[in-house]
This record gives sequence, structure tokens and C-alpha cells, in this order.
Amino acid sequence: MIHEEIPPALVGERLDRIVALVTDASRSDAAALVAAGGVEVDGTVTLSGKIRLQLGQHIDVDETKLPTATLPEADAEVRFTVVYDDEHVVVVDKPAGLVVHPGAGNPSGTLVNGLLANYPEIAGIGEAHRPGIVHRLDIGTSGLMVVARSVRAYHSLVYALAQRDVARVYRTMVWGHLANPNGVIDAPIGRDHRDPMRMAVVVDGKSARTKYQVLVAYNEPARASALKCRLESGRTHQIRVHLAAIGHPVVGDGTYGGIRHAIATPRPFLHAAELVFVHPASNEPMSFSSPLPDDLAAVEAQLTT
Repeated sequence: MIHEEIPPALVGERLDRIVALVTDASRSDAAALVAAGGVEVDGTVTLSGKIRLQLGQHIDVDETKLPTATLPEADAEVRFTVVYDDEHVVVVDKPAGLVVHPGAGNPSGTLVNGLLANYPEIAGIGEAHRPGIVHRLDIGTSGLMVVARSVRAYHSLVYALAQRDVARVYRTMVWGHLANPNGVIDAPIGRDHRDPMRMAVVVDGKSARTKYQVLVAYNEPARASALKCRLESGRTHQIRVHLAAIGHPVVGDGTYGGIRHAIATPRPFLHAAELVFVHPASNEPMSFSSPLPDDLAAVEAQLTT
């Protein structure tokens, strides 16, 4: 069940559009969910998606009443690198440009489709439309992900992520020089009150913490800093939002103010470089690392101190 309070940015919007936003569903599926009695407005079931909501109203959305989506199919043409696998987990190195699982606008050709071709048994693990998936990377972010291959692994990894027992370290490049070489950004993240298609640091958001370490401060062709960032929570766009909030957006990130001509990059400079977790069956520590991919390494090679 999803519970949301209507922020200023969504005042006057139709209920079906708001439901589509909070469930990441298509507008038609959101309308069907409303018609099926899956949404309450201020505690009352509402069957019309046409009503417009006001500031401070509350909605409760039952995602289980979304129309049943076509289950993802195996696709051996999807390319990604398997770093490690056993009967319980698969660790992959996702390339930039690859969507993790099917969704609105991306019904096929995702990492999940490729995983099903190699590991068909994950079809019954976790959520049906994203089997095996316990955490995600944005389409423009490359790097390491762990996928559950057994029910035991799925529940163990979901719990470990919730308890912040999975270490996820990212390499990034941001604009400018940070005042401190090490720091923690502790600020809640939620939908931007002015633009609900973006995330932002907002008072009514969910708690989020990002640790950072400056690796190199560059001066040419522009002031920029290479960082390591460690997630202590896993909010949507967390690193990108947090760094933009302190005035140092990720280089190449058009959504959060990171596009500038001095440094050209084919995508947001963000790579999941390290992943550490306890194996769900053996209880042994598992540690993986991934170097910067060629496209980002080429960008950094052009910078000088």
C-alpha cells in the first residue's frame, strides 16, 4: 500500500495522473486501478480518476489492483557482464543505457529479460514484473548489481538492504571543488514540490544519507572533483539529488543541473564501482569491484589538476 500526501506541485492534478506518478504505471493502468477500487482519498474509496486533488489531501493506493502486466520474457540478445554467480546470487556489471526491468515505455530489452535467458529459474523470485531484482541502477548509470537467484537470497538481500548492511560505493565526477575532502549529506528526499517528475531534498521526504570522499580535485578545463560516494540508504536518484543540493551536481546530469560545455560526457558521470554483502547462504562476506568503463575513463583522462 502506498500512502501519499498531495504536495503543492500536484494541487489540481487529476487523481489518475497522480496514481500513475506514484506507482510508475501508465496513465491507462492507473485509471483502471482507480476504477477497480484500489485508491482511497482521505479514507474513502474513489472510483473516478477525473477528480482533482487539493493540497494536503491523502491518498492510499493498493498496487495489487493494478492490471496484470504481461510477464517479462527471456531475451538472449540483451548484453551484460556476469561477474559472479552461484545457486543463490548473480552479480552483474550493468552497462549504461540498459534499463533494469520492464516498465512504462520499456516493455522489453531490459536486464531482466536478459537475466531470464541465462537464469530462467528467477521467474518465480520476488516481484513478477521484476524477478530477482532487489535494487536498481538508473538507465544512465553503469556498474555492479546483485540479483537474487533463490527465494532465500531474495528475502535475505531485501532485509540486508533495508538494514543498510549492503555496501554500495559509486564513482562520480561533480562540478566544482568541495569545501571538505570528506563529508556526509544527510537530507530527506522526495518528489520535487515544483516538478513531480524529479526528486529533490524536501522536508517531507524519506530519510537519506550519502557519504562522500574527494579523490582528486581538477582545475582544467574546468573545476571539477572526482568522488567516491557510499549510499547509506537507497532513495531514487539519491547521489544525484544530494550532490546537486550542495551545489555540486554530477557532471553530465541534465536532470539536476549537471550539463555544462566545459566538460563533455556521453551520460551522467556515475558508476557503481564497489559492492559488498554477506552471502545469504554461506554467510561469507562477498566483495566485488568494477573499474570505470571506457566512456567515463576517457572523460576523466582529459582533466588535469
